[in-house]
Amino acid sequence: MILSEPKPWEEIEGYLEEDDSVFLLGCDGCDAATGDGGAERVGELSEKLEEGGWDVTGTKVIEFLCNKALAGMKLARVSDLVEASDSLLVSCCGIGVQAVSKLVDKQVHPANDTVSMGDFHGTWPSEETCKRCGECLLDYTGGICPLTMCVKGLLNGACGGSYEGRCEVEPDRPCGWELIYERLRDVGRLDLLEEYNPPKARQKYQFGVPMENRNSLYWALEAEEE
Repeated sequence: MILSEPKPWEEIEGYLEEDDSVFLLGCDGCDAATGDGGAERVGELSEKLEEGGWDVTGTKVIEFLCNKALAGMKLARVSDLVEASDSLLVSCCGIGVQAVSKLVDKQVHPANDTVSMGDFHGTWPSEETCKRCGECLLDYTGGICPLTMCVKGLLNGACGGSYEGRCEVEPDRPCGWELIYERLRDVGRLDLLEEYNPPKARQKYQFGVPMENRNSLYWALEAEEE
């Protein structure tokens, strides 16, 4: 299980400044268990968006957004509502947001921050991974995580050492920032590359589980498994 928590509403509003209409997605897996991704959370977000003047073209809650085959099949059934939106707001962990971004040709906004539970992955094994940094940047990077796709974990563009789209550290893998550039180009949001992303508060994810989570039910379960 992955633990996530809602982003501040002001941050979500900032993501949606360029949009008039939004399609809402929620996850009925890990995030439903924490209360931050299921139908109730999606309903709350829908109300806030409509109050703020956005047109909610539709909502959908999918069992595990990290399962691209399942998510793709269910999104296909509401493709007209997705196409009618300017972007998607997704309430789930970082893995789910990355998976959804590969399924749609629109900007995907994260509604949550994913919190470290001690190097624990999601439910569905896939190529998407999440660093659980507690400060999700996927809105600025087209749904591609710079911490996991860039070997150096750079937050503000490529290092300049890549060659023909390949990483200089690991030549067998693509440059993460070239993938980010191509994605933002494809969804018409290259302007996001002008945003400056400050250094991460690395104590949130590099030293295991945050102290405030160590007394939670989730921490107890993982400690018992170890």
